[in-house]
Amino acid sequence: MLVNRKELNPDASPEAAFGARLRSSREARGWTQDDLGGRIGYSGRHVSGVENGHKPPTRRFSTAVDLALGIEGTADTFEREWREIRHGVLLQGFPEYVGLEARAAEIKLFEVGVIPGPLQTREYAQALADSAVTRGVISREQADERVSFLMERQAALVRPVPPLVVAVLDESCIRRPIGGNDVMDAQLQRLVDFAAQPDAMLQIAPYSIGEHRPFNRAVNLLTLQDRSVFSYVESQTQGYLDRELTSVVPLVRAYHQLQAISLSQTASVDVIHELRKGTS
Repeated sequence: MLVNRKELNPDASPEAAFGARLRSSREARGWTQDDLGGRIGYSGRHVSGVENGHKPPTRRFSTAVDLALGIEGTADTFEREWREIRHGVLLQGFPEYVGLEARAAEIKLFEVGVIPGPLQTREYAQALADSAVTRGVISREQADERVSFLMERQAALVRPVPPLVVAVLDESCIRRPIGGNDVMDAQLQRLVDFAAQPDAMLQIAPYSIGEHRPFNRAVNLLTLQDRSVFSYVESQTQGYLDRELTSVVPLVRAYHQLQAISLSQTASVDVIHELRKGTS
């Protein structure tokens, strides 16, 4: 007889549905939580936490469960369900944007305050994720998945015919210290290396342009092989992917205006070199 068995409500959330399915799959095989935990390299307490919705599932956990259940490579894996959960907590439009970014011919980025994701070093990204954990915004597992997701996003840009990547960074991006001197110095060097690539362009939008800066939030613009254009604009709580020319074209025009009043690539790299002297 089972005691203290918590009734699960799979309709409560995607995580709850994941946990309920995990329990059902486990019990169908006659396994206890400790049995499953031993097969996948986790404690029975951890399995219980995922089943009850107290611990978020991770990709490592999900793929281990698939292997233990013998369903890896099928159309209905726990890893696929985990991916759906992860995409569900991302800002609206972002998963689709990343898919388009991976096959874009041209990528234009603008960012305020932090280095854009495609140009971040792993250590810089980890420092940002660790800070979110400290502030209680995400769990440690979610932080690790956030960094892994970014690395996958960067890897998708390494192609036989790479996209042209244009990055205009507000001066705050390079002056805001993230992760300490060593991390920041390596991140600034990453920007210098990026600027040296034949398929890249880097410009700093200096503080001196003042009110003439056209954007106050992150803006991403994509041009695909068929010359269709998409925009993705993000705030703290919302993301919006747009493909309507009537709204995308003004953003493209504003981006060109921003480039015109920003520092040249040579001058931008010189500024970064000067900043590096202060981090070394």
